[in-house]
Amino acid sequence: MSVESIVLVVGDEELLVERAIGEVVASVRGEDPEAEVIDLAPGGLEPGRISELTSPSLFGGGKVLVVRAVQDLGKDLSAEVLQYAKNPADDVVLVAVHHGGAKGKALVDGLAKLKPRKISCPKITKAGERIDFVRAEIRRAGGKISADGARGLLDAVGNDLRELAAACSQLVADTGGKIDDAAVARYYRGRAEVSGFTVADKAIEGQLAEALEQLRWALATGVAPVLIVSALAQGVRGLAKVGGAPRGARGAALAKDLGMPPWKIERVQRQLRGWSGDGVARALTAVAEADEAVKGGAADPAYALEKTVAQIVASRG
Repeated sequence: MSVESIVLVVGDEELLVERAIGEVVASVRGEDPEAEVIDLAPGGLEPGRISELTSPSLFGGGKVLVVRAVQDLGKDLSAEVLQYAKNPADDVVLVAVHHGGAKGKALVDGLAKLKPRKISCPKITKAGERIDFVRAEIRRAGGKISADGARGLLDAVGNDLRELAAACSQLVADTGGKIDDAAVARYYRGRAEVSGFTVADKAIEGQLAEALEQLRWALATGVAPVLIVSALAQGVRGLAKVGGAPRGARGAALAKDLGMPPWKIERVQRQLRGWSGDGVARALTAVAEADEAVKGGAADPAYALEKTVAQIVASRG
């Protein structure tokens, strides 16, 4: 394979980590479309498993072996990964993902001595870094944005990298690629500040006054009632999915089981602190009734949404 046999991904910016892994997989499958991708977390590994997965297959074909959170591997598994990396198989690409920091640093240092391909994915925390990210995303999508436009998009959309990336892609599609502050204002201010997801988060967190205020502003700026109901439904279903997950499940394994990114699971776990199972069930019923109401079952969709938001808040506890 032309892709390096060992790839070390270091950092805890989830979007960048997932992109790095995705790019490795895409490169491998560009040469071998049938290459198998095996995604592993420490909780699903036991000694000998790495050797088993990297041994030659009777049927041939390449593999991408992604080992996440290697900082959480025990001593034996860390030694096994390092031993394999010293003599990697020709048809296997090992992607070791480390969150950064001191934990598990011995394994990272050991891999680094082998001179693997290294991809850094540090957390983006500073305003200037986020502006640089926005401008890079616009270029990635084939457009160009002014510094004022990038700052305006941050003000409108917020700091979540996934939401920013989606907004950048949409802006390029909407404008043809040349973006300034006026274009950002035209497409995103107002609607981006108050979306259905903003309303849903406020309601789920029990902030009735704020949720109603955001709801009225969203409706006033043109957000369709069906989109608000959809966001409410996604929020409440997220509570049900995460709340119903097996105890002890966590990390990449939990994300894979639930079909949700880790950052979203963490947010929902925080929101769940004010909820019981019965409360989530009542909220799900309220959302189902709202869905029918805004699709023709109610004379006043706005009133139906206000009632639903109040019911969701009342269901907490």
